Amino acid sequence: MATVATTSRRMADLFDKCSRYTAAREMMGRGLYPYFQAIEASEDTEVVIRGERKVMVGSNNYLGLTHEPYVLERAREALYRYGTGCTGSRFLNGTLDLHEELEHRLAALMGAEAAIVFSTGYQTNLGVISALVTRGSVVVQDRLNHASLVDGAQLAAGDLVRYPHGDMKGLRRVLERNAGANGALVVTDGVFSMEGNIVNLPAVAEVAEEFGARLMVDDAHSVGVLGPNGGGTAEHFGMQDRVDLTMVTFSKSFASIGGAVAGPENVIHYLRHHARPLIFSASMPPSAVATVLACLDVMAREPERRARLWENADYLRSGLQSLGFDTATSETPIIPVASGNIESTFVFWRALFDAGVFTNPVLPPAVPEHSCRLRTSVMATHTTDQLDFVLDAFARVGRQLGLR
Repeated sequence: MATVATTSRRMADLFDKCSRYTAAREMMGRGLYPYFQAIEASEDTEVVIRGERKVMVGSNNYLGLTHEPYVLERAREALYRYGTGCTGSRFLNGTLDLHEELEHRLAALMGAEAAIVFSTGYQTNLGVISALVTRGSVVVQDRLNHASLVDGAQLAAGDLVRYPHGDMKGLRRVLERNAGANGALVVTDGVFSMEGNIVNLPAVAEVAEEFGARLMVDDAHSVGVLGPNGGGTAEHFGMQDRVDLTMVTFSKSFASIGGAVAGPENVIHYLRHHARPLIFSASMPPSAVATVLACLDVMAREPERRARLWENADYLRSGLQSLGFDTATSETPIIPVASGNIESTFVFWRALFDAGVFTNPVLPPAVPEHSCRLRTSVMATHTTDQLDFVLDAFARVGRQLGLR
């Protein structure tokens, strides 16, 4: 009786790529690794890291509300009234009256019919785009949109098409090529998080309307910053009625964590029942929701905070430019400083860090390979002395490294 020989073929180890990844460890060994810096204490505009005090110009805390006493008290009250968490999704046991109050107030701020609150801003973009852009439809995005918008499109069953940054002719060509699609969603950042520039929203809306495409604006870095009431990019341009969906995250001006989208009531109703990141994630915790509500209160009664934010942004940007640094297209409180290649960026970051200034190095794939930068951002609560300290550090480090 013949015997059948069996052979066993061992497949490649899934973890092999982890051992091959050495770039971060090399930077750690050289003392240039900038990420996951553990903050031991925070006082809004200053932090303590390994016992050393740093002026924080790497935070998105634009209105300086993370340490506002009124905001802290509202968060504390919610913590003791509702507990530490909802222990369930919005769809089931995780909806509080606080969530509903926040949704009503956000819709009013955005000039929309309704809103829905998600657990994070990232999940908001994943949920909205993947639920709406179904098979046969297309999502059209600016090439410099945030990663969460791109990931949301990749999660969707429809097609993703991108156009060159700010190129309206490119946007029109993309929509012309996809004229036969079963619907299109044009998506853009309101303020681009690595460049600090504001989208030309009137131009984007005009092209989208020409083709009957819907328009979504990611206002993560815009709400609280732009507009007479802090309502974001559409309010800034006086065109809230021409934007179909506005996304906002709470981890910037609202000093918390979470996200939301505002738009037509029937669309928000649909998302409540189809957005998987909403349905299958635990809901935003009570203290975080109360924080956002309190921040909305402060925004409404203290418009001078926003005025101070813009004064600080102009002061730091003009100061860096006068020192010879390239701040690219910045026109907001996000102020990038060109730093060249990856190596020089790490060295630049470390020298500033040792001088007492906390910035964020931005590398590929967040930016093109030869467009590395240090990303700085200001708060309404920065003092002129603190900003002068930052400018002095940039001046000294720039001279030492020959980077200006």
